Amino acid sequence: MIFSDIKIQKSIDLGEIVINPFRPDCLGTNSYDVHLSPNLAVYNDRVLDAKRHNKIQNFTIPEDGFVIQPGTLYLGSTEEYTETHTAVPFLEGKSSVGRLGIDIHATAGKGDVGFCNYWTLEISCVQPVKIYAGMPIGQLIYFAVDGDVKNYYNKKASAKYNGKSEKPVESMMWKNRF
Repeated sequence: MIFSDIKIQKSIDLGEIVINPFRPDCLGTNSYDVHLSPNLAVYNDRVLDAKRHNKIQNFTIPEDGFVIQPGTLYLGSTEEYTETHTAVPFLEGKSSVGRLGIDIHATAGKGDVGFCNYWTLEISCVQPVKIYAGMPIGQLIYFAVDGDVKNYYNKKASAKYNGKSEKPVESMMWKNRF
């Protein structure tokens, strides 16, 4: 079941969900709007290797915006730091962002119970689009978990994205054995 605005607020009040900064006007009927931080990154190499650590170059979105281009994957992050201790968070793009031809994640829209971090966004577009730090970029939707949780994400030794980072985090696929 998807949490309503009242359930999200109650979970925040109980400390089961943390959103920092929290803005009451960003709480929707059954979601919470998150914003694009000024931090973007691109991979240094045009060809990426799933078995190797692909390095990124971080940069800041200028105050007057930045034009993203098709054919380039941009890693961004949310302004909001979040923690989710009793629910499963999903990050989806806002419809207004989608109508500009922007995708904010390729496949990684689901978080885990125990996820405590800023969200890294996998931003791509179908035509050039000017984006701005602070713009609404996505919405968090929370789902109830059925049953007890044994292995919280923030307590897993094998979790690759546990390090708190306001900047986008590159793929850690290379840490897997295959």
